[in-house]
Amino acid sequence: METADNPSDSSKLRRPLPVPGSVPVQRPNTPVPNSSSPQFSPSIRPESPKALTTPSRPAGVGSSSTRYANAAELPPSYLGSTSDFREPELIREEQTDDEGPPPLTDYTNESWDSWTQQSGVIPYPTLNQEAWKSDSWGPNTSSHLWDQSSYKNSDLFSTKTTCAPIDGREAVEEENWWDETERSRCNRPGPGMLPPVLADELHDATHSLFSVVTTLPDIQPSAHSSASEPLATGALNSSPAPSESSSSPSKKPRTPPPPPPTAQEVQYAVPHPNAYYCPKENGWVLLSWKSSSVVPPLARSFRSSEDHPPLPDPSRRKTTTNCTEENPLGTCSNKTHHFHKYSKAVDALKLTPPYRLNEWEITQIKQKRRAGTIITDDVDLESIKAKAAEDPEPVDTKQEEEGMLMDLYMCCQCSFYCVASGTLSGVIPSDLWSKFIAEKMANPPVGVVPKIALYVAIETLLLAIENYLWKGENRGMKVNGRGFQKKIGWSPVIQQVFETLGFKLESYDQQGEQLLKPPPADLSNKQNRGKLLRAWVETSAWLVDYGRVQSSALKKFLTEEHKPQRLWVKIDSARESYQTAIGAHPDQIPRGELTDTVLDAMKTIEGSFWRLGLTPMTYSQELLAFGYYANCRCDPKRTIDYFTAFSNIVRLMDQIASCPQPLQDILVSEESRQRFTEEDLHKSIAILGFGPEGHLRVDYEEDIPDEFIENAYKSEQKIAWTESLDGSTKQRNLLEALRMVSEARGSRRLKELWDKQLKGGYISPERACEILEIPKDHSTDDSMIILVYQMRIDEQPGSAERMTEALSVLADFRNSERLKQFVKTSKDPGDVVAPTRPDWPRGLNQLGNTCYLNSLLQYFYTIKDLREAVIPLGNVDLKSIEDEKFSDDDLKKHRVGGRLVTRREIIRSKKFVSQLASLFYNMEYADTPAVTPEIELAKLALVTSKDEEDDEIDKGGTDSSNDTDATLVEDGPSRYQVTASPTSPTPSPGSVLGKRSRGLNRRASDMDIDARPGSMSPVAQSSASSPSSFARGPSTSKSPEPSTSTSTPGSSTDPDVVMNDPPPKKEPPPLPPRKAPVSNDSVMMFGKQHDVAECMDNCMFQIEIALLKFEDATHGSSEESDKTSVVKGLFYGKMRQHFIENVKGQPTAHVKEDLFSHLPINVSEEGFDLYDGLGRYFDDTIEYEGQKVPIELSILQPPSLLQIQLQRVQFNRELLQSWKSNAYVKFEETLYMDRFMDTANPDKRKRSKAIQEELNSCRERVALLVKNDNSFSMALENTSKFLDSKAELLRSLNIPLDANLSQAMTVEKDVIKTEVEELRARITTLKAGLEDLWKDDHGVAYELTSVFIHRGTSPSWGHYFFYSRNLPDKPDEWFKYNDSEVTTISKEEVFADSTGDTANPYLLVYARKGSDVVSTVHRFDFSILNEEDDIQMQS
Repeated sequence: METADNPSDSSKLRRPLPVPGSVPVQRPNTPVPNSSSPQFSPSIRPESPKALTTPSRPAGVGSSSTRYANAAELPPSYLGSTSDFREPELIREEQTDDEGPPPLTDYTNESWDSWTQQSGVIPYPTLNQEAWKSDSWGPNTSSHLWDQSSYKNSDLFSTKTTCAPIDGREAVEEENWWDETERSRCNRPGPGMLPPVLADELHDATHSLFSVVTTLPDIQPSAHSSASEPLATGALNSSPAPSESSSSPSKKPRTPPPPPPTAQEVQYAVPHPNAYYCPKENGWVLLSWKSSSVVPPLARSFRSSEDHPPLPDPSRRKTTTNCTEENPLGTCSNKTHHFHKYSKAVDALKLTPPYRLNEWEITQIKQKRRAGTIITDDVDLESIKAKAAEDPEPVDTKQEEEGMLMDLYMCCQCSFYCVASGTLSGVIPSDLWSKFIAEKMANPPVGVVPKIALYVAIETLLLAIENYLWKGENRGMKVNGRGFQKKIGWSPVIQQVFETLGFKLESYDQQGEQLLKPPPADLSNKQNRGKLLRAWVETSAWLVDYGRVQSSALKKFLTEEHKPQRLWVKIDSARESYQTAIGAHPDQIPRGELTDTVLDAMKTIEGSFWRLGLTPMTYSQELLAFGYYANCRCDPKRTIDYFTAFSNIVRLMDQIASCPQPLQDILVSEESRQRFTEEDLHKSIAILGFGPEGHLRVDYEEDIPDEFIENAYKSEQKIAWTESLDGSTKQRNLLEALRMVSEARGSRRLKELWDKQLKGGYISPERACEILEIPKDHSTDDSMIILVYQMRIDEQPGSAERMTEALSVLADFRNSERLKQFVKTSKDPGDVVAPTRPDWPRGLNQLGNTCYLNSLLQYFYTIKDLREAVIPLGNVDLKSIEDEKFSDDDLKKHRVGGRLVTRREIIRSKKFVSQLASLFYNMEYADTPAVTPEIELAKLALVTSKDEEDDEIDKGGTDSSNDTDATLVEDGPSRYQVTASPTSPTPSPGSVLGKRSRGLNRRASDMDIDARPGSMSPVAQSSASSPSSFARGPSTSKSPEPSTSTSTPGSSTDPDVVMNDPPPKKEPPPLPPRKAPVSNDSVMMFGKQHDVAECMDNCMFQIEIALLKFEDATHGSSEESDKTSVVKGLFYGKMRQHFIENVKGQPTAHVKEDLFSHLPINVSEEGFDLYDGLGRYFDDTIEYEGQKVPIELSILQPPSLLQIQLQRVQFNRELLQSWKSNAYVKFEETLYMDRFMDTANPDKRKRSKAIQEELNSCRERVALLVKNDNSFSMALENTSKFLDSKAELLRSLNIPLDANLSQAMTVEKDVIKTEVEELRARITTLKAGLEDLWKDDHGVAYELTSVFIHRGTSPSWGHYFFYSRNLPDKPDEWFKYNDSEVTTISKEEVFADSTGDTANPYLLVYARKGSDVVSTVHRFDFSILNEEDDIQMQS
């Protein structure tokens, strides 16, 4: 770096290397000059400069590059001439193995001792040579060393295999890397790093470190040094100085100026001989390196701590002086160094010379620690300051015993080590220095370039220090003076900078003039003096570096416009020095072997490089291989991590470029040694059943017991045994997964299990059958297996252990509790019922043909709000319910289903809910796997109140005491008279709750439950299956409960209904009365049974009535009750229907808003999903007043629970019978209803409707062409074949036959085939466009909670069960409720394609996302009672 008055020379000459044994190559930054050396003026160069001698010291003393040089010793030029300064070099230590480490510098001359008495800076004290050989240096650290016995001085793996030279590896250790016992035996030092990473560790790679050389300034005292007036002339202020005659009220007695600093003071202004300056942070880094087999003196706290890895083996380190040097054979044992970091391991007080913090540095650190303290208004800062002055903070004795702690980096392969500190703050802290620079750059004087303004400001700061220390200018500086303001300005930041240096702001006169007064810096104020000298060195070094970096920007200013101040400090980059010393120099480890393309890709996995101790920029195939092997050698516990990193790099390199073959060979070789990556481990964990998709539904944790993992493995093995196709492959994968998990956990138990199975010791079920000599088809029952086992034991007592193991395998495979207990106790327990988990949902025992009722009751139990509302009603006295009377006024308070209700309905509803609450209670508390509902509950659920009335009428009377005329009152006008087509069957009656007619909101399912053909379950007569035959409007909330009476077409009170039950047949005359047979409640023939949906209506109708308060006059109106109704809040939404009819050519709009609880979807054909079915429902055509008019429906208020009925009952007009459609309807876990909302985008909805219409048209055309298994194509083909085969016969009978007829039929068949293919392609395109239109509309989201399944080919009989999602705890887990049996199933089974299967969904229940209305498993936690009992017993 050039000084201000010396131009730069592009070439820098080096002095020749010294002769070994003479002046040491490595030297401290600031060696002590000879005390008798003459002081020369820097402006006069002597003809024969006498070189200053440095104290003698042993060879190999470590790194140093900062030194002091007298002005007479160096020419004024900084870069313009040859300098005798050179960078430090590493030299080999010539000492014997048993000698202690020599001091880095021997400071024993008198000049150093005299500095102790004179300087304000704490000196670098001498360390006795014997102390370096004491026990504290070597023997006491043996407990931390790498076990000497672990080192094997043999090369186990050739360089040809490893791609790079490396020693110290051990085959047994690497094979058993997972075994903690083996690792403890070898006692390796842990993870390491290669030199490039160490270089970045030592200091920020984007910053620069410089060695600093100081020269004693040749500055003469100022003529004004004895004056007492404020400084008004010179560089800081251009205003004239006041005359001697002028008086000032603030004039004070003369203060003598401080004596100029001596050469020794300048020398010790650098904090340490091995300190390097960082301009970026305005701080210092202590950095020292050395080759010595003796461990450096470790800090007391480090020696007493066990929270660090062991130190490398000293016996191994002795064998090699430096990894970067060749051995006598001309080769290297290792590619490069492998460093291990030991944080805070070396005490700075034990350096040579020691490094001690000055008092002002300690104060600065304390202030920084206090900076985070929050000062509130009630804190008296002045009293705190006064108290601190009276009672100063005590000195920490531990700080005195142990100084600043530095990091130690040791190479495990040679004697080289490095000691480094963090960045030591300069006098002006880094953050304040950055603020100062930023402020000057952002606010330069008018007309001044920011970079120049910054240079002038820093120069002015430096000049203020120099003028005070060397010129004796102890007068204050006027901060308001023109010169001061122009050059440096004044602000809070600048004030803080000067106050940090010790300057104080004082008032000068009564006009408010302010002065900056320097701190006392005479010989009695050593701290202030040393602090200013340190700031002078740091500011000078920063200016030199700034001038170098900004030379082009400052050139004209410094040479033509401004005469810069001379700088008495020289700096030189230390990067090359420490990089060469640690082996990271580009000449030692080249950079840039990767192309830019590959390098950019490698930066995405930069962490993998760092894990191996290198960087992408320093990559080479040898270095990568060495980094991998070295870390596996020194840190075997993390072999998985290192192989993962190596694999990531090699595989990515192979993807984007040609990976070197040696690296690919290493990867293959390591895989053959059963190495695996983190990804492989995660897959293995999933294979064992862990994770959200695994059957365990348990997240894998390190603290999971080995026994649990062993059981998980055996459980998965059982599943693999049952799979005939890929069972063997799955078993192999399981075995490999077990090995990876056992090694990752370091588990001997699991590894022994793996080893046992690998050797064939574990018996498969087939092998177990062979051993016991029983059939392999597993048809033998448990009792027979036990008998056979006992016979085999009697026959072959020597094989008892083998037989028992085979029986244990069969017990696990068959999951037989009987066999398990027999294996355990050798006693046959007989038939054993496995206990049910207390947190498992309970099933319901079936009361005859009522499986659909069980599904419905279990579904109700999963709904949290409904369950919580019902359970409190279970304590009601049934007799009090029957005796309860209601007045007409009470009955008129509330309406349910749009009408008033009767006393009979209120009483039976309360009975029903009381029974339901009792069932819910048992489902929560019962110990048995299944609960049996009460017969009365089933009766009330299956039979409506109207059915009861009809039965009583048939018996000849009715109890009308609880009825009232109020029940006959309708609420409001009737709905629009949307009549059915004359050809449609007779409409069915309305339904309960919002007049949700069976023909309106859904097709009557009429799948009547477990009854076989010929049973008493009725078969409904459904309407045509075409979509146009369905009424598409929501039901009104103002209608009576449905009755079983029928009406003729056109006279229905529910005009929207077009799918109806047939009219009742004319009943024959009654037979004479007979003796009533004894009823059998188990058969569940309760008169008129209804389908599942009607049963759900009846249950919800009764629940809503039971929850109303008819006798409470303060309960509110019916409208208010609707708002608080649990049933309506859960199951009901609001819908708007809109259609336009033409009356005498004039369009008339009809708009109606109503409630709905179900959305019906017609299922008559294959190939559509849930959105298609809903689309047909919300946009369709109906018959109204003899006109076909389009009707549009939209949702105003979506319900919390959205129930979608898949109407599978179809009606064949030709056969005049109903049939069940088994078509597959695709549905997903999440349903978005935005497209069907009233708030949907009108443009989107219009486009969606057009697409849907075309889509429906294409599907109807395809259905017509391929109806009845390609009837048209098959008919044409069969006819063509028939004509060809009978051509001769037809001709013989003189029957004319067109010769081209057969060919025309073939052509027509191909035309139909082509049309079908084109239509299907168009359907795919339209469907994709429709979904793309709504892909971003996810505001109204629902998640699937329940799926009701009907299994059977006929709507008149079959079996019902349902799936329920385990919400909210385990949303990926599903339960199958099949009457008394409750099991878990996979998600795939719920969403499986049911094409060709008779078990199909008929009701889907979705819950509004975020509504939290479903809590599937609600079981009482009995462990709470056990804990309470324990507490009571203890008390």
